[in-house]
Amino acid sequence: MYKAIFGAACAALISTSVLAVSQKADIRTPSRPPIQTESAKANALFDDIFDRQVARDPVRQTYLGIKWDYDQWNDLSEEAQARELAHDKADLALLQAIDTRKLNAETLVSYQLLEQKLHNDIADYKWRHHSYPVNQMFGEHAGIPAFLINQHSIADKADAEAYIARLDGVEARLDQVIEQLRIRAKKGIIAPDFVFPHVLRDSRNILKGAPFDGGEPSTLIADFSDKIGSLAISDAERTKLLREAELALLNSVQPGYHKLIACLEDLQARATADAGAWKLPEGEAFYRNRLQRITTTDLTAGQIHQIGLDEVARIHNEMRDIQAKVGFEGSLQDFMTFMRTDEQFYYPNTNAGREQYLERADAVLAEMDSRLDELFRVRPRAALDVKAVEEFREKSAGKAFYQQPSADGSRPGRYYANLYDMSMMPTYQLEALAYHEGLPGHHMQIAIKQELENLPKFRRFGGVTAYSEGWGLYSELLPKEIGLYEDPYSDFGRLAMELWRAIRLVVDTGMHDKGWTREQSIAFYADNTPNARIDAVKMVERHAVMPGQATAYKIGMLKILETRSKAQLALGSEFDIREFHDAILKNGAVPMNLLEAQVDDYIAQKQALALGESHRDDAG
Repeated sequence: MYKAIFGAACAALISTSVLAVSQKADIRTPSRPPIQTESAKANALFDDIFDRQVARDPVRQTYLGIKWDYDQWNDLSEEAQARELAHDKADLALLQAIDTRKLNAETLVSYQLLEQKLHNDIADYKWRHHSYPVNQMFGEHAGIPAFLINQHSIADKADAEAYIARLDGVEARLDQVIEQLRIRAKKGIIAPDFVFPHVLRDSRNILKGAPFDGGEPSTLIADFSDKIGSLAISDAERTKLLREAELALLNSVQPGYHKLIACLEDLQARATADAGAWKLPEGEAFYRNRLQRITTTDLTAGQIHQIGLDEVARIHNEMRDIQAKVGFEGSLQDFMTFMRTDEQFYYPNTNAGREQYLERADAVLAEMDSRLDELFRVRPRAALDVKAVEEFREKSAGKAFYQQPSADGSRPGRYYANLYDMSMMPTYQLEALAYHEGLPGHHMQIAIKQELENLPKFRRFGGVTAYSEGWGLYSELLPKEIGLYEDPYSDFGRLAMELWRAIRLVVDTGMHDKGWTREQSIAFYADNTPNARIDAVKMVERHAVMPGQATAYKIGMLKILETRSKAQLALGSEFDIREFHDAILKNGAVPMNLLEAQVDDYIAQKQALALGESHRDDAG
């Protein structure tokens, strides 16, 4: 779909310099010279559409480091969703008034990407209720405290007052969440029964501690108290702010969560164990749409399922090679059991053990940072932190995840490791996990993307799941190619994580297309990987609430490897891995079809350059 549109336009993109990155990535539109060309008009419109979207979303503003509406939440109501649809339709009309015949190659690519995004958003309005807004992976029950703790910084008294205002707005926000849950319930869209114990536990955790009861300070009051502790204000002002926050917790947060908990308990009584998208209204069409959006390909569920099975078989064979290398006798299943259970591969399940894990992750990333110049010509400017997942959400959160830096550089990128149960975090997977979430993985790709001043803002701050997660998985392999993973057990860990992503293709399509049960899906993970059974349970429960999402990783990685092999074959000794990575990274997140076209143009440019030099040599 994209290749025909974008092929001719990619050359200009590949040649665009990315060396000039901003010290402060302020997303507001700077003053512009008089608009004359159609390309200038188009780029001004791209940024205007983005700016207006951000202006309507106080939560997104905060993620971007902006304090325009720092005391507010965004609107989750049906009316707000209908308004967004109207905005999308109006923006699409404005966009289509541009004369694309007059656009330069670089702007034409941005035009087509934004046009496709708006078309997709408009088409997907139909599926807006095909989701579970409260689940163990995400939702306002955990999102509100996580957002306030990790995103709402307090630099002065006004910021503190905005934090309190947001606490005062929690009840109304959760009322909107309850409304969305009830709308879905009327359509028969209720999360599987195994989701509810997680979300109920996490919701109740927010109400533990002072000022709700006589215990230690609750999660939110502890965060607020810590943040205002360093403000240059009087003790009386600090005491007043603390009391206002406590009242907001008692008068808004507490009743809001009580109502949400009651609603969830009611839904739990009506829930079933069915976990596949097939159970939803028009479930087959919905899942087909999800796969297209997530993978940005036309692969069917059946094709993705078979790719997964083939990759599982290949990786199992590579694991057997490592088993032979370390001299372990027995079957691959025996070796996997050894890797899963032997104490040498785990830090203690204590605070000291958790600190050891974080320190080792820091050291792995520091070593990778020292080797980046071998693989890349451009580095991210944003800093990277390693942090443990907070206690209030660690029982439900995934194994690890990345949080992008703020646009202005005031907040670093963060790699979160879930250290609740150290038996789920084997040391032989530590390296691959750090590479994926940190360097050269998500932090490298996402921070660089945000720093690309030559791109419109919707591309700098937007994303394509298959691209970003494909890059993350590719980034687990890349360090091996420069001599890292020296310990064969760590290399086994890399393969174990790649195997995990291959099995995701099998199980996601198995659950949502083939009708696999939860137990059948868990068994496939448990029988084919060295991971603990609890890992398999969490992953299957993730598949249940995020249909299609987990297919992005392996499909994206395979496309990157496919294009790299193509470039290596075409260029031979002229192939430069750093240039290839420039071609992949310097245009932000793109669909897989466009990625292939970009690499084709990189190859063509290198071949043309080599031919030109050859002609000059002949003439000499």
